[in-house]
Amino acid sequence: MSDTRRPIWVDVTILLLAGIMLVGMIVLGNWQVRRLAWKLDLIEAVETRAFGEPAAAPNGGAPEYLRIFTSGILIHDKSLRVKAVTEIGPGFWIMTPLETAGKTIWINRGFVPSTLNQDQWTRPEGQVEVIGLARLDQPGGTLLERNQPETGRWVSADLVEMSRAVGLDNVQTGYFIDAEATPAPPWPRGGLTRLAFQNTHLIYALTWYAMAALFLGAIIYVVRDRLSTRD
Repeated sequence: MSDTRRPIWVDVTILLLAGIMLVGMIVLGNWQVRRLAWKLDLIEAVETRAFGEPAAAPNGGAPEYLRIFTSGILIHDKSLRVKAVTEIGPGFWIMTPLETAGKTIWINRGFVPSTLNQDQWTRPEGQVEVIGLARLDQPGGTLLERNQPETGRWVSADLVEMSRAVGLDNVQTGYFIDAEATPAPPWPRGGLTRLAFQNTHLIYALTWYAMAALFLGAIIYVVRDRLSTRD
């Protein structure tokens, strides 16, 4: 009677694949733990910086979500539109350079729906004061899309490329300002900076670790059962 037992190399291959899956689950759990630490830091930054009295816009770097103010003249003819999806719907952020006594600072004046044209936006003239939150430079684009300066398509606030595209010099790099809401006519609508963040990373991390533990138990059971049948 022929031996119908499964070849040992098949068992070894299955065990290796199972080991890879187990390591993958642990890696995903570890990644969620790192994301948890990042999210907690982000929430703390918002809570400690975004709601106090505004500080003067620094000449250099600025902590993200710090509430700051500055004044100058908006250069409307150099405004750019950055793709956005908000609670209002799809549209654009209106990014306008503000010429101050020092450097030119990019201002996110707020959101406009994609159905509006620039004739329906406010265009304040003369000296204006801007109060808002410092936001960090967003070079390149997003995970799903890239900026296309050559065609004027922007999906993130890449300050260096935006300044180059409209021919600006002496620009403040590193951060721009998300303007707060104002009582002026509604578009662009400021004050839509996202300040509430869902934090489910701990749940996801525990889920991956639990799956890894159960999977390891299953591997041990199958290996022991397989070894007993070979005796």
